[in-house]
Amino acid sequence: MNMPAAPLIGQPVDRAEDRRFLTGAGTFVDDLKREGMLHAVVLRSSVAHGRIKGIDTSAARARKGVRAVITAAEIGETIPLIPLRLANLPEFAPYLQPVIAKDKVRYVGEPLAVVVAETQALAEDALEAIDVDISPLPAVPDRHVAASGKSLLFETSGSNRAVRYSVSSGDADAAFAKAEYTRRESFRCHRLTAVPLETRGLIAEWDAAKAKLVIFGASKVLFFNRRVLAPMLGLAEHAIDMIEVDVGGGFGVRGEFYPEDFLIPFAARHVGRPVKWIEDRREHLMATNHSREVDCDLEIACTRDGTILGLRGHIYGDMGAYIRTNGGVVPAKAGQFLPGPYRIRDVAITVEALMTSKTPVGTLRAPGRFEANFFRERLLDIVAGDLGLDPMEFRRRNLIREAELPFATGKLVPYEGETDFDTGDYHATFERVLHEIGWAEKKSLQGRLIDGRYHGLAAVPFVESSGSGKENVRVIVEDDGCVTVYVGSSVLGQGLETTLAQVAADTLKLPFERVRILHGSTTCVREGFGTFASRSMVVGGSAVMDGCSNLVAAISTAATKRFGLPNEEITIADGIVSAGAKHASFAEFAGLEAEGTFATTIRTYSYGAHACHVAVDPRTGHVDILDYVAIEDVGRAINPHIVHGQAIGALVQGLGGVFLDQIIYDDDAQILNTSLADYLLPIACDFPNVRAITMELRRSKTNPLGAKGAGEGGMVAVAATAANAVAAALAPLGVTLCELPLSPSHMWKLVNGCGGGQMNYRKG
Repeated sequence: MNMPAAPLIGQPVDRAEDRRFLTGAGTFVDDLKREGMLHAVVLRSSVAHGRIKGIDTSAARARKGVRAVITAAEIGETIPLIPLRLANLPEFAPYLQPVIAKDKVRYVGEPLAVVVAETQALAEDALEAIDVDISPLPAVPDRHVAASGKSLLFETSGSNRAVRYSVSSGDADAAFAKAEYTRRESFRCHRLTAVPLETRGLIAEWDAAKAKLVIFGASKVLFFNRRVLAPMLGLAEHAIDMIEVDVGGGFGVRGEFYPEDFLIPFAARHVGRPVKWIEDRREHLMATNHSREVDCDLEIACTRDGTILGLRGHIYGDMGAYIRTNGGVVPAKAGQFLPGPYRIRDVAITVEALMTSKTPVGTLRAPGRFEANFFRERLLDIVAGDLGLDPMEFRRRNLIREAELPFATGKLVPYEGETDFDTGDYHATFERVLHEIGWAEKKSLQGRLIDGRYHGLAAVPFVESSGSGKENVRVIVEDDGCVTVYVGSSVLGQGLETTLAQVAADTLKLPFERVRILHGSTTCVREGFGTFASRSMVVGGSAVMDGCSNLVAAISTAATKRFGLPNEEITIADGIVSAGAKHASFAEFAGLEAEGTFATTIRTYSYGAHACHVAVDPRTGHVDILDYVAIEDVGRAINPHIVHGQAIGALVQGLGGVFLDQIIYDDDAQILNTSLADYLLPIACDFPNVRAITMELRRSKTNPLGAKGAGEGGMVAVAATAANAVAAALAPLGVTLCELPLSPSHMWKLVNGCGGGQMNYRKG
């Protein structure tokens, strides 16, 4: 008999999905063709804010090959609104997005009509023939204009301020009253978007005889999207199947419910034929969720020796024209993570969400955390300079010690309960990153001009939440003795087909190649919850473990009846079920299946530290990353190779967000860069000197795998670290860096004119 398979959890198993991707055998939504398929294109508003006087589609309808032109008039008197999935605050209700504009447009890119034709080219030609009459209204290009109320996007609401709330932990006012030193600064994080390799796309197919709708290309949260779509179309949920095919990246922006997620299925039912829509890159940059545009007024209170006593913050989130499914998460998490991994018990935070004439925002990898870490860590370096402290010693003094964990952070988000940072050794990862960057040897380089470039170093710690909620799986033994695991988690490129198979194979004691993972689709399990917030392994992997354990129990029960021996004499290994001298293969138990689930309301917290060494050319504003190290303790790395890839990918994506990515609007809220010629992204040679180190110091206690989220640790602290390093390099020039991005033009402005914040000493 074969020896039992070696444990797979913790091993750098090659990604099972890579072969089909590398050989061009992947199946993305644009690869699919359906019999009789038509093509859809979307007419989008070119006006940022205005009243719709009329939309004349007669010329477009008369074009060759056009099968339908759909506007609000075809949809009906009541236009469905897209509901919230996360951050479901009642104040957001007046600002929800209709699936198509009817009386008013509020941003460039808002859908006005859908043309359905025999080919995409014919549909695009017909699009040009639609005559749209929009009476412009004053645009609301930024939060300051929004707050003034001079032009209202939603007149019935009476305000462009969607919500304003205050949260606190401890008594911040008392902490400030007794402080020997305070400092207040204002910071700004710019607007950007994710730009995954594959843009959004859908194929909707309506079977009138069966009253059945099948949608290909949905991703991330398919069951939620089905639950939203069904009542919009007057269908039962079970009348809709959403099928997840291969997905070329997500990063938070893909898979939420967008207007097209209604419009394309509606069009398919309207014309009675399958309809395909594929977003082009210009559409993506103007219509898919933007993110990150958050400002912050931040104030800190300290003793003279650098002990932090309190923190007060005011977050301003530019939400764009509508509150989309998860947009409220961005400013909320920026507020929640302002204290970071530090021992700050007295905190007061106010969050405002303001509506502007821009594309609505949503989550983007490390939402709110990226911004909050930048705000706080910039302020800490400024404070260290004021007080004459070593910036690393300042952080050590205030970093939460392991003996203080779990550390209560209070209720800093109104739609969530109180939470605690769980397991960890924050000092260990911080010291490791200082060692890796060579802080002791290189800190003398701070601000030195060497060969025409100023050098700077920085290191910051971070803490990051992940993994709560519920997930379901279904596991079945196939005729060939292999096992198929159907999971509710979605696969967006993060290697889940491999890592979940590792968990399943170990639990079943089955060779890795005999496990198949099928994911995401509403046909897989009775209910699934999808992929977001670094939860796929913590929650989804734990559900796989549960389902496979239940299958083992079912096989043992069946073997007991088959062999006539008690359960305790049954052994299962390497696909063989044994009882003494009797043996049977898994294939002999074909058809047996089990379900599994895992649920938790308790988040787990990964943590780590980043360090960076830069050289800045003051003449051009160019920043060269000489060395960058990102360290994260993920509790337990199911596949270290994949975790490392996630970290490097997140780090490079984050550096792109610091130095390159930026959505630019003018004063009339016209988006200015809707192509990759002027929306800059990192390429392979931009950041060659980056490293990632995965640690497994403290396992999570919230799930049986001991895992913590690993998808965002390379991203959360990158703006803070890079900005602090650049600020340290330019310190001899008197620069105070408080705004992203660190583009060459911004860097040149910093070098040639700078300002400072407000500092206040008190005599003790």
